[in-house]
Amino acid sequence: MANTYSKMYIQAVFAVKFRRAVIEKQWRPELMAVIGNLINETGCDTIIVNGVEDHVHCFFSLKPSISVSDVMKNAKSKSSKWVNDSGLLSDRFEWQGGFGTFSYSRSHIDRVYKYIENQERHHCKTTFRNEYIGLLEKHQIDYDDQYIFKGLM
Repeated sequence: MANTYSKMYIQAVFAVKFRRAVIEKQWRPELMAVIGNLINETGCDTIIVNGVEDHVHCFFSLKPSISVSDVMKNAKSKSSKWVNDSGLLSDRFEWQGGFGTFSYSRSHIDRVYKYIENQERHHCKTTFRNEYIGLLEKHQIDYDDQYIFKGLM
């Protein structure tokens, strides 16, 4: 796309199906690296991927020729296949349907990076549900409680 110039910073958040706390600390860094590589595979540039036992935050710059939905479809489907093929769990691993995405300006990169980097410490103080709804409200995104990730407490 000649003469197309773009820089869009996106944070995407998605949860394990039924928000099961199954992403174990010993293989979590490898899963986060896999997700980051899958985002890069789409032509986007991963800034950071991190999460806790039941959900993941991805921060990346979005390539203008691909939709956020396509980036998330690639990352979620291939990373769940990686978990299942690796035999890390005794039962089938799946991500919850859907995701949240939030856009940021360049001046917010450091703050968002640190927020995602410190997810474990952050979740000592708040639940995923409160965090997620807080992001939706901060970004003035209308939502219906019945469509918020199933199993959130």
